[in-house]
Amino acid sequence: MKNQKRLRDYGIVIGKMKTGKRNSISDVDGVKVGHFTLKDNNIQTGVTAILPHGGNIFKEKVMAVSHIINGFGKTMGTIQIDELGTIETPIILTNTLGIGTAADALIEYMLEQNEDIGNTTGTVNPVVCECNDQYLNDIRGKHIKKLHIFEAIKNADVDFEEGAVGAGRGMSCMGLKGGIGTSSRILELGEEVFTIGALVMSNFGAKENLIIDGVKIGKLIEEIDNNTYPGEDKGSIIIILATDIPLTVRQLKRIAKRAVVGLSRTGSYIGNGSGDVVIGFSTVNRINHYEDRATIPIKMFNEDKMDTAFRAAAEAVEEAILNSMVCAETTIGKDGNRRDSLGEFMDKGASHSS
Repeated sequence: MKNQKRLRDYGIVIGKMKTGKRNSISDVDGVKVGHFTLKDNNIQTGVTAILPHGGNIFKEKVMAVSHIINGFGKTMGTIQIDELGTIETPIILTNTLGIGTAADALIEYMLEQNEDIGNTTGTVNPVVCECNDQYLNDIRGKHIKKLHIFEAIKNADVDFEEGAVGAGRGMSCMGLKGGIGTSSRILELGEEVFTIGALVMSNFGAKENLIIDGVKIGKLIEEIDNNTYPGEDKGSIIIILATDIPLTVRQLKRIAKRAVVGLSRTGSYIGNGSGDVVIGFSTVNRINHYEDRATIPIKMFNEDKMDTAFRAAAEAVEEAILNSMVCAETTIGKDGNRRDSLGEFMDKGASHSS
């Protein structure tokens, strides 16, 4: 999107399912994404906001789940998500030491939108996810400010940049440049058509393990440029899954668990120091904050069709990760530390072997 060169522009197609119009999480109707990016020498960081729909999310919550692949992370808000099965705020992504500021800003945003919060009704559960960008970013400087969260939410749109933008600005992936990536898949089931979209913030893995569509590209990249170094298989990834499939929370959890398939297909071994977190939500079966009915009608997906949803989630996550790397430009940050773009290696011929 935004006229960026993505994975498919190199002739590489992940999986066999169709993508949505934008091949993006925003192919799920109502979902928007916004960024605010900080890039100035040692400061390489930012904020990304995901809006599940265009209305008042506190008043009209979306059914949601979290799934922890490996729990070396500081994501906020998952306790209530898992207990109540809903999300009631935008989802904010940022760096590890920015989560306090992000949560405070998100709470302030929600209070401005809802005068009843903490007054005539209860409080609010901010959802903030993080990865550690300290290799490229002066993370100790705590450069994330409230204004940046407000701006990321304000900038949310169906078309948005990928790569070294927003919260992905300082991220590293597979010893190369990581960041924000997205992809989607279409489920055609008889006369019904559904969409699953994925957005990732990639910050994991060792370069030598990188796999693109089954080909061990990482070792080839090392041969092309031996100035890069492999690093260790550690780091983190945040995976956001959105869908318009009518799902129960149990069904949504099952789909979220399949995100690890897409992650592993890129070469991750889910290292000990990795914070790998999945948050999934459905834009249908919304839950009203003010509900007087004793029973609420909820649609449920046919369990016999779940295999298609599993494949869609896995394919979308795999391609989103690769888009996050292909779209990210080479970045020099803190102390002159450098992460090279996968896209540049693809242009040099690494994609020819795939």
